[in-house]
Amino acid sequence: MRILVTNDDGVFSEGLKCLAQAMTEIAEVVVVAPDREQSASGHSLTLHRPLRMRRLREHWYSVDGTPTDCVNMAVQGVLKEAPPDLVVSGINYGVNMGDDVTYSGTVSAAFEANMHQLPAVAFSQEVGEGFDFERSASFARELVEVLTREDLPQDLLLNVNFPAERCRGIRWTRLGKRYYQQTVVEKLDPMGRKYYWIAGTPRWESQSGTDHEAVTEGFASVTPLHLDLTDYRSLEESAPLRDRLEHLELR
Repeated sequence: MRILVTNDDGVFSEGLKCLAQAMTEIAEVVVVAPDREQSASGHSLTLHRPLRMRRLREHWYSVDGTPTDCVNMAVQGVLKEAPPDLVVSGINYGVNMGDDVTYSGTVSAAFEANMHQLPAVAFSQEVGEGFDFERSASFARELVEVLTREDLPQDLLLNVNFPAERCRGIRWTRLGKRYYQQTVVEKLDPMGRKYYWIAGTPRWESQSGTDHEAVTEGFASVTPLHLDLTDYRSLEESAPLRDRLEHLELR
């Protein structure tokens, strides 16, 4: 089995090293990761400049782009003749839960793998007293071993979040709901020019069965995701709006 490992914290991050090392116990591993931190880069591609890839050592490469770029460079470049059987992304420094998966470079790398018809798992680590990447990487290896005992569907995409403390087990979850009291902080630089920081205070809805609840209670959350963002409920329930729109006369 061949596993591609990537992340959004950069090729030298501790979480990536631990995850890659754990995966070498069960598979041939190739690492293609950003040359610097790309947190909150989302599912972005670098289209307006060329990309550069550097070989750091055998089976380890850095790319001066986003996690999505890295998956493309790996699948269409380094591993073009021998595609990976699975893509794993992480272990991210900090959780990627709820609506935040739309911002996450870690999760977006897994989405990109799915677009190449490759199964993928994104791993993230809650940061707190006692958190341990090696412990979570070992858990990640066990999870991947279970997954690969059978043929993996091409559209498999799991988002896994580990609690900071020792994990009590795994819960199969849905995405939680997180609200930000978003603010834009305005400052002045030494030249008197304005600059801005985007900041926000998060607040979680209290709901059962969510990734946030699981991690809060000391469990690893495993959330199946899918690229299809269609709101099927609205397709079924919005017939009056549909009819009004379909009868619009375009001039």
